[in-house]
Amino acid sequence: MINNGIGKLFEGVDRWTVLLYVLIVLVGFVSITSASYDDGIASTFSFSHFYMKQLVWIGGAFAAAIIVLLIDASVYHKWAYLLYILGLLLLLSTLVVGREVNGAKAWFEFGSFRVQPVEFAKIATALALARVMSTSTFSINRSGDLFKVGLVICLPLLIIILQNDTGSGIVLASLLFVLYREGLNKWLCIPILLIAVLFIFSFLFTPMTLLVMLILVCTLSEAMMNRVWRSRIIYLASLALGTLVLYLAMFLITPGAMDLYRCLLIITLVSLVGVAVYAFRSNLRNIFIMIGLFLLAMLFVPTTDYIFNSVLKEHQQNRILSFLGLVSDPLGTDYNVNQAKIAIGSGGWFGKGFMQGTQIKYGFVPEKHTDFIFCTVGEEWGFVGTMFVLSLFCLLILRLMRMGERQEEPFGRIYCYCVAAFLLFHLLVNVGMTIGLMPVMGIPLPFVSYGGSSLIAFTIMLFIAVRLDASTRQYYFR
Repeated sequence: MINNGIGKLFEGVDRWTVLLYVLIVLVGFVSITSASYDDGIASTFSFSHFYMKQLVWIGGAFAAAIIVLLIDASVYHKWAYLLYILGLLLLLSTLVVGREVNGAKAWFEFGSFRVQPVEFAKIATALALARVMSTSTFSINRSGDLFKVGLVICLPLLIIILQNDTGSGIVLASLLFVLYREGLNKWLCIPILLIAVLFIFSFLFTPMTLLVMLILVCTLSEAMMNRVWRSRIIYLASLALGTLVLYLAMFLITPGAMDLYRCLLIITLVSLVGVAVYAFRSNLRNIFIMIGLFLLAMLFVPTTDYIFNSVLKEHQQNRILSFLGLVSDPLGTDYNVNQAKIAIGSGGWFGKGFMQGTQIKYGFVPEKHTDFIFCTVGEEWGFVGTMFVLSLFCLLILRLMRMGERQEEPFGRIYCYCVAAFLLFHLLVNVGMTIGLMPVMGIPLPFVSYGGSSLIAFTIMLFIAVRLDASTRQYYFR
């Protein structure tokens, strides 16, 4: 299980990846120090400071990284299913003995320390997914194999939702990127993305506008995929005519003219389908797929009200409505994001300097050392500093993808892409919510936000990928 001695610890290890990791962790420690320093505590080295606690977690993360590198790479493949089962059991146990924090019952508490099992469950899910998809008989487009993949992803997702930790659960959706990389049919990816878009758009547009938009998306997608330009012209002309009829019908609608509206709607849809079948009679499969997607979308739209009102919690509803600009609550729901944008914007090009951020120092930004740690970077280091940090993350993600592509076995490739997908999703959501481009979800910035669970779990996750890559490079250079 263990390699032969410490001397081989860094044999084949991608040193650029390790360097990027160390730099990002250093950025996190400096940011946490600045965000959490308390003049009221006499000793600089007191463990009452968050940065001192984070220093302990950093030491634990480095130790975990070394242990991961010492373990033989084959162990991660061999134990993938066992680790997955343990991860599910940990998630389930939080429902029984877990502590509720910010409305989510997703933590274990040991004295003054808290552990969030979902962070480690992500590692287990990535390993199990890689194990399932790396079997010699696996085919991503075979329904039975696709069901197995869905089961691996959805089991932890369901438990996380039961914990009321929706933000962490949504992270697993990033694995769709991995499935697409491994050859998942685009017709299975489109409905998933369409559901998310429809859910948001249903709050912004009327049903009639949504209907027209759905027709536009479905028909244009099919038209642009067909290589026969004559067919495209016929299809787009029929689309223009059908859309025109729909808009004319909107002006004719009165309380007593619903039958006319329905007739016009049916005639328009039938005409579109008829022309489409005529134009693409040599490729009916895509036509039926598009029609199916359209009908499923129309069935999904009315359910969004139920999902919003009955499934989502009140604070989640408020965050979505605030993000879409449908409600304004500057001192309530909008407060965190407004203060975060003020802090980042006040940093200018080069920032105010270490521990000189007024928005951070005087406590205007809540959760300034955890979920909103990026505000500290923006205010004290400015635009140049934030771009430096984002560049480090982008380079790390690109290194992971490169490591995945040079794997000899599909297990290593799939796992590396899983890690890259998790990091990318966390980065986009965390940074996006601090600048108002994403709703607030309570997702930490990997290696930077304060917290032992996130730091150690992401370190283990990353260095398993590094270990798998090192094993491949060792074999290659022998």
